[in-house]
Amino acid sequence: MLTPTDFATYSRWAGIATLVMTGLTALAFMFRWGVRFRFVGISGFLGVVTVGLFALSIVPIVHSPVPGAGKYTLVYDNGATQAVITVPADIDPSTLKATLVQAANDLFSLGRLGRGGDRLTVIARTIQHPQPGVSEPVILGVATRSLSDRADTNVTVQLLQN
Repeated sequence: MLTPTDFATYSRWAGIATLVMTGLTALAFMFRWGVRFRFVGISGFLGVVTVGLFALSIVPIVHSPVPGAGKYTLVYDNGATQAVITVPADIDPSTLKATLVQAANDLFSLGRLGRGGDRLTVIARTIQHPQPGVSEPVILGVATRSLSDRADTNVTVQLLQN
């Protein structure tokens, strides 16, 4: 896994490449080379890459694993206060609880809109087939956490079915 120090190193090298390409762009305009506008695009792209790498060196993307959590797939996310994940139908309650906590922690972002509440709600569901050709979603559990506090370890989990 890459660390903020790695991103700082990469952003330094990308910054050097951006400066070199900007210098070549200036030369291309002075000598009226035919590729001068391509150099402008390359310089701009390198600038964007440099800024992105620098941002990752300041605010790293770190996900802490929750022991016992299983795999989940994000099905729906309104970008504000609600997300829905899907889990296997044969998941046991302890794994479901850990998976809901993991999803609530993974989906936390200070950029989420808090319209309609200050808590993020993560709903776990699965698909059951009561008869051939018929599928119905079944909600297994709900987890809620704070939208404003990254260090909030108080994730409330409610399991709805066994």
